[in-house]
Amino acid sequence: MYRFLLTPRWLALHVVVLLVIPAFVFLGRWQFGRFEERSANSERVTANIEAAPVPLERLAAAGRPVDEDDRFRRVTVAGTYDLGHALVVRRRPQEGRNGYYVLTPLVTGPGTAVIVNRGWVPAGATADAAPEVPAPPPGQVTVTGRLRPSETEESSGIRERPGLPPGQVLLINAGKISQGLPYRLVDGYVELTEQQPEAGAAPAPVPAPDVGSGGGLNLAYGVQWWLFIGIAVGGWILLIRREVAERKAQEGPEASVASKAQTTAN
Repeated sequence: MYRFLLTPRWLALHVVVLLVIPAFVFLGRWQFGRFEERSANSERVTANIEAAPVPLERLAAAGRPVDEDDRFRRVTVAGTYDLGHALVVRRRPQEGRNGYYVLTPLVTGPGTAVIVNRGWVPAGATADAAPEVPAPPPGQVTVTGRLRPSETEESSGIRERPGLPPGQVLLINAGKISQGLPYRLVDGYVELTEQQPEAGAAPAPVPAPDVGSGGGLNLAYGVQWWLFIGIAVGGWILLIRREVAERKAQEGPEASVASKAQTTAN
């Protein structure tokens, strides 16, 4: 009855099922791994944002990269803004409008500084027009903000290109920005959330990061891939049972005809 399972058509189906099952297992495990990774990242970022601010020097120093585990950790740092080396970052939309981030080095001591992202300003009338940037407060200031690692092409998805207007960059990369400056920069930057004294006019604050669902979608996809395993196996069994039922149905009339023929012959 089951010899049909060894025919070429059915052997091909067996191979397809045997290949599909481990593939779906792998895809499900990969999605579960992404779920765990994103959930851990979401929890870490949320904890960093909610933690009390700590002095910047506890987490970062000039020439030392910001640790990934300290992303969005709130820090405080005091110093004076160096308006002469301020920059703007192109292609930074906010609330559906094109604009720029405003970067200003904050000199924290002799020969040391940190880049502060003071916020967002809208783009000028044309692509080449310089945006209007409010000046920072003069003298000593205390900045509170979210600590961020330097941006790279890999981490941001933004590709560098030459020929930008003076004072403009595409990435907040402290290593490249520090070239030619008279002090050493922390290899990262601070995203301003509060400042004392406050400025009369200031760029719009950068919104807090969207922590999201913590990989909940990946979990759903993982469950979905593993459900597909059950569907594939169930479908395979269903096809076999249907084939067996059809063959039994065909053999019934054939056996009846053979029996009648034998009776007539006798």
